[in-house]
Amino acid sequence: MGIDKEKGERSFAERIGDYLQQVDYKVANTEEQRSAVYRLRYDAYMREGSIDANSSGLFFDDYDKMDNCWIFAIYEQERLISSIRIHVISKEYRKGPALDVFPDIVGPMVDRGMVLIDPTRFVADEAAVRDYPELPYITLRVPCMASEYFDADLCLATVRREHSAFYRRVFRSTPLCEPRPYPTLKQHIGLLSADVVGQRERMAERYPVFLSSLTERRMLFERPITMDPVGGQLSIGQPQILN
Repeated sequence: MGIDKEKGERSFAERIGDYLQQVDYKVANTEEQRSAVYRLRYDAYMREGSIDANSSGLFFDDYDKMDNCWIFAIYEQERLISSIRIHVISKEYRKGPALDVFPDIVGPMVDRGMVLIDPTRFVADEAAVRDYPELPYITLRVPCMASEYFDADLCLATVRREHSAFYRRVFRSTPLCEPRPYPTLKQHIGLLSADVVGQRERMAERYPVFLSSLTERRMLFERPITMDPVGGQLSIGQPQILN
């Protein structure tokens, strides 16, 4: 049985709570999982006219192979409904799309020792978005959990101009520059940042959907990257890709 579509007069928080009971967050560590995510990306970006067609029907890049990268697949039952990619950028691991596209802005942050969460490739199944408008909040739990787990200073958003209003409203993200050309995409992309620590209390009160347990965060993030409890440094190991 899928998610109950008889929403009636239920509140936003109640609908989100119902939705969370039916979704599963997985790190795409198998070839099958990643191919499904790449296919979902391709379909989503083709609908928007953001990429050119290719014969494979898949959309991926070298950033997917980096050792500070997680590719998340979000399922409703066995159906892949959305995906998002996370890079953790730090002084020790200067890798990530935002750093390459906005080096004049992100570079000095990293030089100061800040830890940054860089979410990209946020895509969703067209029918799932139509049926369940809460899906963006469900998917954006991932960067919220990453920000908490890695004790990040800022969570970035690299988005088109027309999407920036959502991040400014929900996360109180601050625009940092005008949109710029972005590798592999036809549209220009802007950069915003959210103060993780400063927004934590407000987010917990207004959007409890973004809350998570330490156990959930560990299950999703602990294997590829761990935090050294003594030195406070990020220690990154290669994610295992299973055939």
